[in-house]
Amino acid sequence: MPEILALLQNIAPLLEKPTLRQLSHVIFGMLAANGRITMLGLSRWTEKGGSYRSIQRFYQSKLMWSEIQWVLFRLRFLKPADEYIGAGDETVISKAGKKTHGLDRFFAGLQQKAIPGISFFTFSLINVNEEHSYPLQATQIIKSVEEKATSKAKAEARKVKPTGEKKKPGRPKGSKNKDKQAVILNPELLRIQTALKSFIATLGVFIALKYVAMDGHFGNYPSAWMVRQENLHLISKLRSDAALYTSFEGEHSGLGRKPKYGAKIDFHKMDAKYFKETSIEDNLRKDVFQGQFYNKEFAFALNVVIILKTNLVTKAQAHVILFSTDLDLAYDKIIKFYSLRFQIEFNFRDAKQYWGLEDFMNVTETGVTNAVNLSFFMVNFSYALLQPYRQFDPDYSVLDLKSGYRGYRYASEILKMLPEKPDAILLAEIFQQIARLGAIHPALQPVSSQ
Repeated sequence: MPEILALLQNIAPLLEKPTLRQLSHVIFGMLAANGRITMLGLSRWTEKGGSYRSIQRFYQSKLMWSEIQWVLFRLRFLKPADEYIGAGDETVISKAGKKTHGLDRFFAGLQQKAIPGISFFTFSLINVNEEHSYPLQATQIIKSVEEKATSKAKAEARKVKPTGEKKKPGRPKGSKNKDKQAVILNPELLRIQTALKSFIATLGVFIALKYVAMDGHFGNYPSAWMVRQENLHLISKLRSDAALYTSFEGEHSGLGRKPKYGAKIDFHKMDAKYFKETSIEDNLRKDVFQGQFYNKEFAFALNVVIILKTNLVTKAQAHVILFSTDLDLAYDKIIKFYSLRFQIEFNFRDAKQYWGLEDFMNVTETGVTNAVNLSFFMVNFSYALLQPYRQFDPDYSVLDLKSGYRGYRYASEILKMLPEKPDAILLAEIFQQIARLGAIHPALQPVSSQ
């Protein structure tokens, strides 16, 4: 408990004293709880002062979560000499019932289908040197009526069976060239752009962010244009069947406009001038190529990295296409930055597995916002609690941390039943021994008394 209060002093100026006290009880309950993280469960695991009504009042308080997350990060984790990139991704939380704020149907990647639930788009800062992600902002996705109608119309259109008529070759009669420079963002990208502006404003002058990594869902021109509007560069992935072209290098005949596109890239027969490196592991050869290529959906050239994988036994090949809007970024940086994007998925996993992101039963807008942001806050807060332990044992995990606080809770209840408290040395040994009972690693298991 003392270390919780010490860490909370970093954000104390942002909270009223009753709210800060309630937050300390909620955090202790989350650390000690065994099972689902709900308001009722937290009230059972907190010590004195953590009644169910107190926890209800906390979840209905309006809190400045972006500022709270940023202040904790700046005072506990920020290392100005290290390199940082941004990462953005959506997480879907399954929910039953009909009253949860923002309830709709969202596509869940793990289940590969649309499910009823709520969705939040999260931006995090990734320390490139540490390869660790810190979630700082979570924005709920609320679909408008027009957006729902458009999605429903598209779904109905996909259900219509084709008539069997073949599409005529060539451009439709009367079609005109489209201005690729003028982009109209769809509602999804408009929401993300607003969240990105808020995220950049939160960082202020402390971090000069340059790159944002997003998954293949954002490997398109509107997403790249949206990120460039905020003076950032996008790092993402193109579809494996995306068509890429070199710039035109032949002689112009003088008739009409000079061609923009040259030869189409064959990913399985890349020119040697684009080759960067190769490696072989377990009969799998990986060749890396880099070049500035065009895609006809983009109005500008892309810095593209092609990773061609070849099975030396079966000769089967597959490729991955990564890209950046920064034409000067080295290929190894593009690969590393995009791979680090996956660190935000670990934030989602920890928030759901340990901190109640899938468990809460709040239905109001304030309650849902607090429950989700508290889960992401605990991802960072628990990492701060783990650091002193990992100086002595790098394998010390979240489960070990929760085991320690659960043991502390058990020991506190047992000691209340004793007529007299033992001396301080024996008391410390009791707490330490009980705290180790649920530890994962052998080095942290209780020492046998035999």
